[in-house]
Amino acid sequence: MLRGFYTATAGMISQQRRMEMLSNNLSNANTPGYKADQSSLRAFPELLMKRMEQANIPTTKPINFAQQQTIGPLNTGVYLQETAPKHVQGDMRPTGNDTDIAILNQQLPEGSSIFFTVENQDGTPRYTRNGNFTLDQQGYLTTNSGQYVLDENNNRIQIQSRQFDMQQDGTILENGIVNSRIGIAFAPNAYDLIRDGNGLYRLENNEALPQAAGNPGTVFQVLQGHIERSNVDTAQTMTDMTSAFRAFEANQKVIQAYDTTMQKAANEIGRIN
Repeated sequence: MLRGFYTATAGMISQQRRMEMLSNNLSNANTPGYKADQSSLRAFPELLMKRMEQANIPTTKPINFAQQQTIGPLNTGVYLQETAPKHVQGDMRPTGNDTDIAILNQQLPEGSSIFFTVENQDGTPRYTRNGNFTLDQQGYLTTNSGQYVLDENNNRIQIQSRQFDMQQDGTILENGIVNSRIGIAFAPNAYDLIRDGNGLYRLENNEALPQAAGNPGTVFQVLQGHIERSNVDTAQTMTDMTSAFRAFEANQKVIQAYDTTMQKAANEIGRIN
């Protein structure tokens, strides 16, 4: 009887974590460059139940020996195995703001992705698809959370004027003169990246990714005056949230039924008249 409690509880915990993930996706539906998380549920390993018993051989000296009788498999519930961002490009939205920059994927090797390179507060590289940049008081191109945007040589990009042009290959022209070229990093396996908050990603050991320019099979454009919208499908997310809530509620009713049965067993069946 208690195994049923554990199985239903595991289902409730899994659906609660799934609901939290979906709620986070929905709250970031308007965050530029945000990549929606996706989850996978997996069942715990099944247990093969067997009954242990003894058999007697009626001889002059009775012989007892153990034997097993198979009852059947027992499922022990599910768990949320992992969550991983879905690295699918979002729609492009024009803004007219010179410091808004977007990456348009044209051709990428399967499973890979490309990102802007920024410098974290501790000096280690971070990667983002959120090109909603700004210029600080010293003229450095930064993210809204204060990270410096880096060029292809991993140097900070400083622009003297807010009027600048960015070519489709990422080259920055200031008054017709080449300033630098924005750094676009190439991740051979995008799922190796770890979320680091504020739309940033990093590798496990804060390693640096190679540049995407010149990488075989990688073709992209840099669009000035555009931002990439999140790839959250709000309608599908709402549907998934409803499904997760109903599954949570179903497991909750199972626990209530077990609780009622246990209450009857304790208060009625075991009562001596």
